[in-house]
Parts: sequence; C-alpha cells; structure tokens
Amino acid sequence: MNTATETAEQLYTALAKVDIDGLKALLTDDFVGEISAGMPHGVAGPHHGPEDMVHRMWGVLGKVYDIHVDPSEYLAVGPDRVVVLGRYWGPARNGDTEVDAAFAHIITTRGEQISHLVQITDTARWGFTPGSTTR
Repeated sequence: MNTATETAEQLYTALAKVDIDGLKALLTDDFVGEISAGMPHGVAGPHHGPEDMVHRMWGVLGKVYDIHVDPSEYLAVGPDRVVVLGRYWGPARNGDTEVDAAFAHIITTRGEQISHLVQITDTARWGFTPGSTTR
C-alpha cells in the first residue's frame, strides 16, 4: 500500500506526463478539489469528481499555459495526508503572459487514491505580463 506521500508523487508524475487516464485513476469517485479563489479562466472553487478536476481545471489551465508543476517538499501530516510545497511556472501558450507562483497542496488520500486536494497559491502571479510590476 502506498503512503500519502507516494500517492502524491504519482500525481505530480501524471501531471508532468499529461497522463489523463493516470490522473483520473488517482482520484476517488467522490474526489473534491478546492481551487484558490481568484484563479484565472474560471477554474476557482470546488471541483467534484475526476472528470471535473481533470477536464475543467487541469485541462483548462493546460490549454492556456505550458505549465510546469514542480513539487519541492513533501510534509507528511499523518497516514493519509501530506502537504506539498512547490512552484508553478511557464508561459501562456499565446506568449503574452506567464505563471510564476508558489503553491501548497494539502492532499488527503484513501487507499492508493486522492480523495481531497486543497490548492493554495498566489493567484496574482498567474497570467502576469513579464516585466510588469505584479511580479
């Protein structure tokens, strides 16, 4: 059986590979993702189930940005919870803006799947214009 940290590591591997089937398989049927208020492109708020999270959150952002999700630290909070610290970065696909924002993800697992993910990020650093003062 995977630990919460090992399951979280699988999430970031699947995100890096854009492994849609792998992402869906990692999320429980009753998965809930809570995305930071203020996130661009209508992805903020709760996402219920694998289809919603994969297509209407990660999929939307993947169409707009060539985004990289780089976890740097995994902090186990118990047998079924891990806090992951890291950074989002990458340009918008249209080349006009970019992302450079730290994140914290609070991930709760059930067995070898993720049942809950809370995203905390500086939403002002999503879609900023390079060279602007918002950076």
